Amino acid sequence: MAVPEAGRDVGVISLVRGEGFNLVVDDLTDLVDHGPVIAEGFRLLPRLVAPLIDDVGDAVWLLPTPAFRRMAFDQRGSLWTIANKTTDRQRALDKLLERDRLFTDRLRAELSSLGLNAIEVDVIDTDDHLYERVAERLRPAAGR
Repeated sequence: MAVPEAGRDVGVISLVRGEGFNLVVDDLTDLVDHGPVIAEGFRLLPRLVAPLIDDVGDAVWLLPTPAFRRMAFDQRGSLWTIANKTTDRQRALDKLLERDRLFTDRLRAELSSLGLNAIEVDVIDTDDHLYERVAERLRPAAGR
């Protein structure tokens, strides 16, 4: 299997932005009447979610650093899953991680342009610290 260029793949990922999004929205709409909802997934792109929220304090995106992304793959045991299917494992892994970094950079820029909340998640963050940071960003929404 050939190793595609990382930058080109980011555009391909963006093409799936509408696929399945309405199903996610339907599920979340059913849940929101019961209190706060945590949703996760690459389909929840800021430009698609922004028109559906009442206040910027209603949503926060967690943006992984490259080190966190690599650690997450490694801890799941899937760091080499895709790369092992290629003839140049290291190059494939490097390009996969670069593609993810580029996608995260696009999300960060989109969030900034829309004035939406983002929190960078790094390997040094503890669960408790991350919880506090998220709660701080969402607290204004919880008080309504």
